[in-house]
Amino acid sequence: MRIAFFTETFLPATDGVVTRLRYTIEELLRMGDEMLVVAPKYGEGPGSYEGVPIHRVSSVPFPPYPQIKLAPINPGVGAALRRFAPDLIHAVNPFILGWGAPFYSRRLGVPLVASYHTNVAAYARFYGLELFDLITRWHIRTLHNRAAINLCTSEATRRYLSGEGIQRLHLWPQGVDAERFHPDRFSKDWRVRLTNGHPAERLLLYVGRLGHEKNIGRLRVVLREVPGVRLALVGDGPARRDLEEAYADTPTVFTGALQGEELAAAFASADAFLFPSTTETLGMAMIEALASGLPVLAARTGATGEVVSDGETGFLYDPGSDEDLVGAVRKIISDDALRARMGRNARAAAERRDWASSTRTLRGYYQRAVGDR
Repeated sequence: MRIAFFTETFLPATDGVVTRLRYTIEELLRMGDEMLVVAPKYGEGPGSYEGVPIHRVSSVPFPPYPQIKLAPINPGVGAALRRFAPDLIHAVNPFILGWGAPFYSRRLGVPLVASYHTNVAAYARFYGLELFDLITRWHIRTLHNRAAINLCTSEATRRYLSGEGIQRLHLWPQGVDAERFHPDRFSKDWRVRLTNGHPAERLLLYVGRLGHEKNIGRLRVVLREVPGVRLALVGDGPARRDLEEAYADTPTVFTGALQGEELAAAFASADAFLFPSTTETLGMAMIEALASGLPVLAARTGATGEVVSDGETGFLYDPGSDEDLVGAVRKIISDDALRARMGRNARAAAERRDWASSTRTLRGYYQRAVGDR
């Protein structure tokens, strides 16, 4: 099968969408498929991934969040698609560049699959763009309803999108690289680095974008109320400077973005994973934490409840309650046996998720869309 991906974000950017697309491409290559990626231009970003060509589209930074690139469609995309001659177009998290997907789907007479990964309307409220809420929701509903199949990464997201009037919804299962993210990746050197030279103290970890929508500032109460605890924040984003100021007088380490073996070592060298976001459609970092053998303490939302089994692989806390958050941290750091049991359960839960089966399910949707066409 020949698949053209339209994605609003790709390498060298790093986030859950990019992670999922990278692993999906690798699995589809093993199945013998050919692909083209249409993505925004990021300076000196690569021109291919695993041999799959990337057609870069000129982009401009989104002012409230410069790491996000807005890439309006242009005629060069059509020329690249005609040369590639896809059997199917998959719009990944479509918003700006993704509008070209339904246009070229009709032009080329091939089916369109779209997948929803980011609650853009919720993010708009965090960046002072409340006036765009209704417009954004209409925009997303109109775009997705032009697809033959719409994919969601969680049941909670499927329910939300159904309520928004989006049709033909299906679940794209979770996956994780359980070989890369593994408890065996523990590193004494990384433990020392992440605790700023205090490896004997308990280390709590956050991995992800440092954005205002991630609710990271809420974690400061843990450091104030629970002695002997340290925090490492792995990632980068528009809120980093504000967070560095907010956490200046606390035992917190900012590492910046990590990838590959360094990221795997950071996960495996912590004692527990904190995930305070309430705007997630899934939360890829939580699954990577489970694979690394970490109990996950996450804000209770629909999506997090599909990743974390409360009391088994971690704790879900009330996102509006500092007391609930602090209580969950105290439980996990004060009981070595509980933490070890949850870590084993977390690893076992992650081992039931893999990119191969996730991608086989995705490819089944592709075949259905092509067949229906």
